[in-house]
Amino acid sequence: MVHGLFGWGNDELNGKNYWGGSESLRQKLIDKGYQVYTPTIGPVSSNWDRACELYAYIKGGTVDYGEAHSKKFGHSRYGRTYPGIYPSWGNISNSKDIQKIHLIGHSMGGQTIRTLAELLKNGSTEERTITSKKNLSPLFLGNKSWVDSITTIATPHDGSQEAHLKYGLEPLVHQFVAMLAVENNAITIDNLNLDFQLDQWGLKRNSGESYRNYFDRIIKSNIWKKTNDLSVWDLTPEGARELNTWVKAQDDIYYFSLVCEDTHEDGITHHQIPDKNMHPILIPSSIFMGCYTNNKQGDVAIDKTWWKNDGIVSVISAICPRAGSTDKMVYYNNSAHVQKGVWNYIKSIKSVDHLKVVQMTENRPALEQEFFDLAQILNNLPI
Repeated sequence: MVHGLFGWGNDELNGKNYWGGSESLRQKLIDKGYQVYTPTIGPVSSNWDRACELYAYIKGGTVDYGEAHSKKFGHSRYGRTYPGIYPSWGNISNSKDIQKIHLIGHSMGGQTIRTLAELLKNGSTEERTITSKKNLSPLFLGNKSWVDSITTIATPHDGSQEAHLKYGLEPLVHQFVAMLAVENNAITIDNLNLDFQLDQWGLKRNSGESYRNYFDRIIKSNIWKKTNDLSVWDLTPEGARELNTWVKAQDDIYYFSLVCEDTHEDGITHHQIPDKNMHPILIPSSIFMGCYTNNKQGDVAIDKTWWKNDGIVSVISAICPRAGSTDKMVYYNNSAHVQKGVWNYIKSIKSVDHLKVVQMTENRPALEQEFFDLAQILNNLPI
């Protein structure tokens, strides 16, 4: 299960779980007999960089962002080294089957797992052209059918119009910290301990350095102003459209989407406004998204079909990629009739916001059951 923007691992944020909040959703799934992992990858990095990190995290080895990619965007080619949580991934089992995995991504994590699947299957022509085969990461070779299914939860496949608020990174981080502070009074900037994992940009936390100083160096870095190789671009409608032009649904993978919806129509303005149960920190962005339109030439057109939202992502953007994409969508019926290579849209979960769906801010048996039901769907897929 892959986290989204500002996501974290199990040993960060004072024991607060990204998946489950005060409880561990991963452990609850394990207790039901499923093998589940929650990787930690760059919380503000681009989907390309995060996909490379996810590959190394699962398979094991040193992160290789690609020679061509690294030269293009001006950061180091290599990142951290991981032992691998599933080193036999992609190997042939005793039953002669390829050892595959199911990938689930929340929010930006859905874009990241789509990017990983694309690179596994088709690799990168640019990387193969510039790099000798001896020095090329296996990820960029392609021809790997290693993924059984991809499930996205509240993912901005077409970006989020919230990005047009032009927040910048610092206000977003402070908004994120404020949300955590509401849930856990111990969390402030000084003891946030979120690892930004921007080593490739030369932004490591130094030995003995206070978290506040590390945080300030990240925020004040000029990388936010000079590159599109970060989340702040990928999450815009235009950045998502760019991603969608080359990240396609693969014909050997099952694709599923779950959507959250926590707004309703205002009887006077006909705009979408937040439901009463929406987390307070999401209300300003939800109100903005519920009435925003954009017809600027060259931009992704945003009209009232984008207004229904979960506080961060619009419903229409979370169903499947559309802008710049040729992917197809069908409505999910049951596992016996599920299709590969198309988006099987499961449903919209009503009165649930962007944070609540992963139980980051509230534990609900009904939401836990959504994950148990999803695990059962994936477990029952035809081989």
